Amino acid sequence: MSFTTTPNGTHGARQPKAGRLMTWFNGWNTKKIRRKGGKIMGFNALVLTTIGAKNGTERVTPVGWFPTDDDDSWLICASAAGAAKNPAWYYNIAAHPDKVTIEMAGRRIPVTAEQLHGTEREEARQRITTAAPRFAQYETKTDRELPIIKLTRRTG
Repeated sequence: MSFTTTPNGTHGARQPKAGRLMTWFNGWNTKKIRRKGGKIMGFNALVLTTIGAKNGTERVTPVGWFPTDDDDSWLICASAAGAAKNPAWYYNIAAHPDKVTIEMAGRRIPVTAEQLHGTEREEARQRITTAAPRFAQYETKTDRELPIIKLTRRTG
């Protein structure tokens, strides 16, 4: 499986700092999503567990997801709210696309990550921006292409 990373941009919105408030907020959301599912800032949310690209440590991040035509796959976008840099979890997925799990509403699901390109990416982008017009605004804040990742349930 090939995972071609998208480069950072040269400008964009300010990425939130990982201070005490953000750590608390992410922890609170993670517990809620794991227990009963839910939304973050109006988006369906899941808990994304990745393996750190640099140190191999397990990392947990709540992220918004979007449905596909398949019940065994989910779309996520490495938007970072339109920041110039890709979020850290994106590099973790790129380094270990076959060691990703998601959690929601009491279910832990092993998935494989695939970055979408070309026509597949454009179709997914249309699906995402139709469901959440805010993502179209994120695209205008930065000059980087926002990576779209398809997470597919691993079997076996």
